[in-house]
Amino acid sequence: MVLTKDLSLPSKEELTVPEVHISYPYLRAAGFHLGSFCENANNEFMLCRDEMKDPRKCLNEGKAVTACAMKFFQLLKKNCTEEFTAYANCVDKSSHNMAFAPCRKTQGVYDQCVLEKMQIERPYYGYFCEAKVHHTERPRPAIKEEPFVNDPKQDELPEDFPRLKAKYYGMRYTYD
Repeated sequence: MVLTKDLSLPSKEELTVPEVHISYPYLRAAGFHLGSFCENANNEFMLCRDEMKDPRKCLNEGKAVTACAMKFFQLLKKNCTEEFTAYANCVDKSSHNMAFAPCRKTQGVYDQCVLEKMQIERPYYGYFCEAKVHHTERPRPAIKEEPFVNDPKQDELPEDFPRLKAKYYGMRYTYD
């Protein structure tokens, strides 16, 4: 993106939101439930970012993601502090790469607490990799240019295109 005098940047007040101050082991431990809790806000932000091609136009959606994460951690602190802390500490200290496998017992206790008190079920492995359709209330942006249409004739080389012999016969495809 080229910066010109016409470019308007958001003010500092527009960009200032309460941040989620939490360390990586705790984010990793809470990741599955956080992703499930904030799935709609995350999908809305990612759709806006992809459609608009300009992050300045998606500030409100980004703020909604941060607010959702704050709400999740406040609920988690209120309902399952001990179980979550035990699980996050286990993830942090049980292996050099913060693996989940050594912490299955504390994970089970944490998952059960979140399910009972917050009604959030841990999504199955691979859930976030699946393709999903997200329905939004935002209007579809206007398409400024024609969508790319693949012309099959463009894939062919012209008849007079120089066809060179391969340097090492039998090793590469030759054009003759």
